[in-house]
Amino acid sequence: MVQYFTKEGLQMLKDELKNLKEKEIPETKKLIAEARAFGDLKENAGYHDAREKMSFQLGRVEQLECAINEAVIKENVGNEIVQTGSGISIMFDGEKMDYQITAPTESDILKNKISYQSPLGQRLLGKKAGEEFDFMAGNNKVKVKILEIK
Repeated sequence: MVQYFTKEGLQMLKDELKNLKEKEIPETKKLIAEARAFGDLKENAGYHDAREKMSFQLGRVEQLECAINEAVIKENVGNEIVQTGSGISIMFDGEKMDYQITAPTESDILKNKISYQSPLGQRLLGKKAGEEFDFMAGNNKVKVKILEIK
């Protein structure tokens, strides 16, 4: 499944993959070897914890490689419409808010980065500055107005 990323977001995934392969997985392999040296593996909690950690890391490597291989970099080609990578200012139920539209893996609401796949992100995509729409936030219907696209 194709996922759209900003250049920065794709680089973050590549950096995480590199760190896993070059640092974290080799460290976990050492832990497994050390724990194995203690003998009886059935009752060796350190060994089982390290194997579980390795399993998680290998799964994450697979996820990252898949995302990177299927990634499409979406460059913000202007500020005519909201798209992946756009910075936007909106009026959300009477309160001005600033966001960046990102790929799902880059989203972080605490940093005002929302996914283009989120309900609000989907509603914003393709809209122009000045456009308004109603949005269901939980059980509340709120007015959203796009003030600026950066």
